[in-house]
Amino acid sequence: MTETQPTDNAIGRRNFLVRAVIAIQATMGAVLAFILGSTTLSPSFSAPDETWLRAAELDALPENRPVPVTLRVSRSDGYSQVVDRTVVYLVRTGDQEVRALHSTCTHLGCRTSYDRRTRRILCPCHGGVFDEQGHVLAGPPPAPLPTLATRVEDGQVLVQV
Repeated sequence: MTETQPTDNAIGRRNFLVRAVIAIQATMGAVLAFILGSTTLSPSFSAPDETWLRAAELDALPENRPVPVTLRVSRSDGYSQVVDRTVVYLVRTGDQEVRALHSTCTHLGCRTSYDRRTRRILCPCHGGVFDEQGHVLAGPPPAPLPTLATRVEDGQVLVQV
């Protein structure tokens, strides 16, 4: 019975092959991680589109009274184009100043409505009450209604969505 010892040449080849397989697997893993990571994270790092939509004529808005306006926001969803409707309240506070309040309650996301009789914005879900400037007066909402950027150009009120 003779035992054969592996030669230095065989050990060298075996180590080389092991290291080559490990390097190939590591390269494949790094490429896969880069591809999956970039497709998953790239939308969050891209700059948001600044979309300004025409909402109303400035002269048609009464002073310090919310006017509900429905905005049609188009967005691409895969191969099709989807139109979302967003309701905002436009509140004219001066000659050329207009605030846009989002109509979604800050408590649980229900759509609010403006009551002209009481001059309050009401949430029907849990009794949230906002004043005409969007500040919380009563109920469970934790924050005022969010505002959207507005600007006035040529007598038209534009809202950024």
